[in-house]
Amino acid sequence: MEYKNKRVLVVGLARSGMAAIRVLHKLGARIYLSEKKELSPEEKALLEELNVTIYNQDPEVFEKDYDLVVKNPGVPPVSNIVKRLNERKIPIITEIELAFDVAKPQHYVAITGTNGKTTTTTIVYELLKTAFKDKALVGGNIGTPLCELVLEHNLFNNDGYYISLEISNHQLVDIDRFRPQIATIINLTPDHLETMGSLDAYYKSKTEVYRNMKDEDIFILNSDDEVLREYVEKYPIHCKIQSFSLDKDDTYAYVKDGYIFVDNEKVLPLECIHLVGRHNVQNVIISVMAAKALGISNEDICSTISSFKGVEHRIEFVRELNGIKYYNDSKGTNTDATITALDSFEKGVILLVGGYEKGLDMAPMRKHLGCVKKIIGYGVAGRRIAGDLVEDPIIVTTLNEAVAEAVKIATAGDIVLLSPTTSSFDQYSGYEERGRHFKEIVNSL
Repeated sequence: MEYKNKRVLVVGLARSGMAAIRVLHKLGARIYLSEKKELSPEEKALLEELNVTIYNQDPEVFEKDYDLVVKNPGVPPVSNIVKRLNERKIPIITEIELAFDVAKPQHYVAITGTNGKTTTTTIVYELLKTAFKDKALVGGNIGTPLCELVLEHNLFNNDGYYISLEISNHQLVDIDRFRPQIATIINLTPDHLETMGSLDAYYKSKTEVYRNMKDEDIFILNSDDEVLREYVEKYPIHCKIQSFSLDKDDTYAYVKDGYIFVDNEKVLPLECIHLVGRHNVQNVIISVMAAKALGISNEDICSTISSFKGVEHRIEFVRELNGIKYYNDSKGTNTDATITALDSFEKGVILLVGGYEKGLDMAPMRKHLGCVKKIIGYGVAGRRIAGDLVEDPIIVTTLNEAVAEAVKIATAGDIVLLSPTTSSFDQYSGYEERGRHFKEIVNSL
């Protein structure tokens, strides 16, 4: 659409809202921001420079006249704000749709689903970067808004970039023309009921990723996911479908005899995958399928996957020393995250837990401790968390001491896993600092 002099309301600032505002300013729109949080002096100064009129989120704000609304993904589709704008029939889009609308044609690989989006998006980007160098980009829900990429790389005028794009269901709800060249829904499991209103609405929102795809586009279908199969039947796909399975070999891509096969071609030895867990084999097979669809060579696929150690702080392989493997899962700041990490291993896990006391119930974790050899607690919450899990934990004060104790008791074949189950604010500024400190300790052994 033409944006010059259009009255556009941006609901919610954050990083994606600011990126959308900068794009709208460049296009000559009349911009209004509705934000409930207190803005920083720096934000206010930039918004003033961009001639943005700032509103709060009182009801009367949404009674004014606008040509278009750009909604931050953090604003729930079931909110009164969205309900009223819909009643007034004011078009609502998200920042993803805005970026797609104003950019020249690009090669989009859109990745959504309940779990595994960030890892898969990152692997796809690494493969694109190997093959297409500076023409490879990554963004979306993974951290960098697509509007930022449009501005940084002048996608208003430049085409032909290969963009690995993580997209959440909240970003998909309000798409209009967004059309990826390749897309996938990794899996469907219950989530976001509080913001979507129902499980059906949540699952249906994921299918929006392929709504505009055409005959020549490719949808990568997880044949092992029964819920997903149900929803693609309910909302049919109108492009090429390439299916995969980890359990059978009658799909377009599959695992057999220690290899990933794509279209009956042996592409990648499983031994090249350094990520642990069945879920990561699934993430890799999707990434390999996307790479093959874009003409990336088997040689580039194997070298890229072999060197990929994972997303930082998410069951991230750090090193192997004396037959002992060390993994950094500092982003495991709740019990569910640590359960996922534990389920990635079969035995010999020395688990490091502790940090800031959030008062989380450890009961759900107890049935997932079959792989655990020993638990070491550290930090303010270490004694309580470890003691709630097992009767005989090792208790220390710092992460340095926890690693030292792990080294003492570990033998070849064991796993030392930092997955704290809680936040880090007793000793660190955040999980990132904690994870990097863990890696420094391990790499200095």
